[in-house]
Amino acid sequence: MTTEPHDSLRPVKEPALRNTRRQIRQPLLLALALACGILLGANPFRPSDQNPDATARGYLKFKEILSYVDRDYVDSVNAEELSDYAIGRMLERLDPHSVFIPARQQQQASAFLQSDFDGVGVEFNLFHDTVTVVSPLSGGPADQAGLQPGDRILAVNGERVSGVHNTTEQVFNKLRGPRGSAVLVRLLRRGLTQPLNVQMTRNRISNSSVDVAYMIDNQTGYIKVSRFASGTYDEFKAALGDLRRQGLTRLVLDLRGNPGGYLDRATKLADELIGGTKKIVYTDGKGDQYDTQTFSRVAGEFEEGPLVVVVDEGSASAAEVVAGALQDQDRALVVGRRTFGKGLVQQPIALNDGSELRLTIARYYTPSGRSIQKSYSGGLAEYEKDLVNRQRHGEYFHADSIHFADSLRYRTAHGRTVYGGGGIMPDVFVPRDTTAYSAYYTRLQSHNLVREFAVRFFQEHKTELEGLRFEQFSQSFRISDAQLQQLAARAAQDGVANDAAGLRRCAPLLRSQLKALIARSAYGKAAYFQVLNQEDVEIQQALRVVTDSGST
Repeated sequence: MTTEPHDSLRPVKEPALRNTRRQIRQPLLLALALACGILLGANPFRPSDQNPDATARGYLKFKEILSYVDRDYVDSVNAEELSDYAIGRMLERLDPHSVFIPARQQQQASAFLQSDFDGVGVEFNLFHDTVTVVSPLSGGPADQAGLQPGDRILAVNGERVSGVHNTTEQVFNKLRGPRGSAVLVRLLRRGLTQPLNVQMTRNRISNSSVDVAYMIDNQTGYIKVSRFASGTYDEFKAALGDLRRQGLTRLVLDLRGNPGGYLDRATKLADELIGGTKKIVYTDGKGDQYDTQTFSRVAGEFEEGPLVVVVDEGSASAAEVVAGALQDQDRALVVGRRTFGKGLVQQPIALNDGSELRLTIARYYTPSGRSIQKSYSGGLAEYEKDLVNRQRHGEYFHADSIHFADSLRYRTAHGRTVYGGGGIMPDVFVPRDTTAYSAYYTRLQSHNLVREFAVRFFQEHKTELEGLRFEQFSQSFRISDAQLQQLAARAAQDGVANDAAGLRRCAPLLRSQLKALIARSAYGKAAYFQVLNQEDVEIQQALRVVTDSGST
C-alpha cells in the first residue's frame, strides 16, 4: 500500500556535519569522498542519526565497488542495471513490501492507482493473435465511434495488431496516447465482407475502481471496490448516494481481491460508514515521525443499517484497514475467508532519475490493537508461499484449520472476540467452492476459449438479445448442453483434448460464466456482476447475513 505525502513527511533540514574521532582516524575515506565530489551535508544522501558512520561507509563502499566494476571488469556492463539489481536485493533483506521501481517501470506501476488515462476506451480479448472487442467503455471514443462487441481489430494507425504476435500490453500501448491525438483503427465486423476504417480522437477515459453498484432487491445494495485509487472515495460516495436514492437500507460491500492502494481513500470510505468520532486505524513507526491515528469525523452517507463486508485471501492492505475498522467498531459483520495480511505502510520517495523507492515506514493497527501484517520472519520465499500453505493446510475449506494463540485475542468495541496475527479473520467463514473446477476448465481458460465463445455467441444472436430486457434475459436465458458441446468442439480444434468427465464437473461454472460474459456484451458491466453473483456462494451467504441483521 502507498500513502500520499503529507505534512509529517515534509523534507527535514540537513544536520550539520560534526567531526568525530572515527572521522579523524579515517583520512583516506574522507579523501576518497572529496575526490569523488561527495559532500554529505549538501547531498540528498543524509546519514542515519542513529549510526551515521556505518551509513556513510556503506554509501561510499557501494560507489567505490560500482566504479571499479564499470571501469575494470573484463566485459562491458550496464552500471545502472547493476545498481538497480543491487538495490532490489538490499531491500529484500528488510521486508516483503519495501521495493525499488526503476524509472522505466515507474509510470506503469503508478497507473494502477490512477483514476483515468488517455485512450479510446475499449476492452478487448487477445485470442490466437486476434484482437477482438469485448466491450467499448460507455461514452468513450470507441463507443461514440460505433465499435461493437465482436469487432476484430486488424490494425492501429496502419500497424497490424492481428495475425502478428503481440502482448496485451503492446496492444494497450498502441491504442492509448495523448488526449486529443487521432488514431485510425481498421476492423472487421461480422456480416461485412470489407474491413472498416474508423477514425477516433483519444480522450480521458475513466478507470473506475468501483467495479459495480446495483440494487439486489428493493432494500439491499451491492458495491464492489477493486482497489483504493485516487478517485475511489468519490466514486464510492456517488455510488452509495445513488443506491440510497433507490431505497437502500442495507449494504453488501465486496472487497474480495482488492489489493489495497491509498490509505486516505480507504479511511474516508470507512468514515462514510462509521458514525461519531471513532478510531479507524493507527500506525506505529520508528520514533514518532510516522505515528498517526485516524478517526471518523464526517457525517457519512450510511452510518446506520445492516452492513456486511465480503473478503478473501486476495483482500490486502487498505482493504484490510477498512474491514478491520468496521469489524472492530462493530459496524459490520465480515464474511468470507482470512485476508492476505499486508499491514506495512510504504512511503513513495521520488528519486532524481525518475525512479521511486517505496520504503516501509510504519505498521498498521486496527482500532482494537491488532497488527494486520502477517509474519515474514521466514524470509521472502516463505512469505510468498503463504497462500499456497494456507490451501495445503486446509484453511480455505475449514475454519477450524486456523489456530490463534491466546496472546492474539482482542476485543471489539462491544466486546466480541477477534484475533490478530496477520489478516482479518471473518465473523462468518465461507469455504472456497472448488467443486466445479477441473483440469479441463483450467485448460479452457488458459486458451482464452470461454471469453472467445461468449463474444462469438453474442455476435450470432445479437438481434435476439437486443429484443430482450436484461430482467427477461436473467430469468430465462440458460446455456444448453448442446452449447457446451460446441465449446468443447471448438476447444478440441484449438488443441484442448475432449474430457467428458472434466466438462461435466465444470459445467455449472461454465454456464454461469458464459451467461455473465454474454450479458456484459449485451447489457453492460453491471449485468455481468448481477449474473455472476446469483451463483456466488460468498455473496449469497453475505445476503443471508445482511438480511438476518436487518430483521434483528
